[in-house]
Amino acid sequence: MFFFLSKVFWFLAQPLNLAILLLLAGLVAGFFGSRRLLKTGAFLATLILVLSVWTSFGAMIMTPLEERYQRPAAPQNVDGIVVLGGGMEGAINLARGGYELSTAGDRFVETAILARRYPGAKVVVSGGTGELILEGEGDAITAKRLLTALGVAPERLVLESESRNTYENAVFTRRLVTPKGGETWLLVTSAFHMPRSKALFDKAGFETLPWPVDYRTSGREGIGLFTDNPVDSLKTTTMAIKEWIGLFVYWATGKIDRLYPGPA
Repeated sequence: MFFFLSKVFWFLAQPLNLAILLLLAGLVAGFFGSRRLLKTGAFLATLILVLSVWTSFGAMIMTPLEERYQRPAAPQNVDGIVVLGGGMEGAINLARGGYELSTAGDRFVETAILARRYPGAKVVVSGGTGELILEGEGDAITAKRLLTALGVAPERLVLESESRNTYENAVFTRRLVTPKGGETWLLVTSAFHMPRSKALFDKAGFETLPWPVDYRTSGREGIGLFTDNPVDSLKTTTMAIKEWIGLFVYWATGKIDRLYPGPA
């Protein structure tokens, strides 16, 4: 139920869809004679689009998430690497059988690099199909083709392909791997996604060393107009809002202990 409700809510709440829905509601209200609601819907839709597309709003709310965990010095010994899904184009890979990367594909590029640096480490890929309606191949399935093509031995791979969200990533991976005390495991995911991911793995009893990748901002953005191309600005705003909402919902439902998790 949590998975279903979260997907429906996010469909309605993401900036582009919300702007369209507000505009449609305003048009319907105007059709029935309410010019006030028509103007309100049009104004709110325009405001959302302007903030999301033409300003640095998205980068400004993304930066605190990306800066929360800094990448540590490379440890001498690593027992395992956990990479979270979300970096593959599942629908395309299901249809074409390849390993097309999405904008979060840095997760798997960095994992391949780490696998070469630590040849004795297990490589755990956690990620099933996280879509409610669209069909796609789970990242853990695709990652096997990609990582083996990049030279990672198949026997090093541990695939967790049932999880649909970050909470299930943590719980299912902990159950599959059963890490031992004193082991060093790297957690690889997008920098903006690391606070929630690290908190969930901690809550699940899986101690990890955060290894953030896939930065979307320079960390130097201030208040400004037209600081990025419109498509990237909209994507950054959308991902940042989604992550802040995810943090709040996971905190409110007791899945994480702090609203804004960070280093101890």
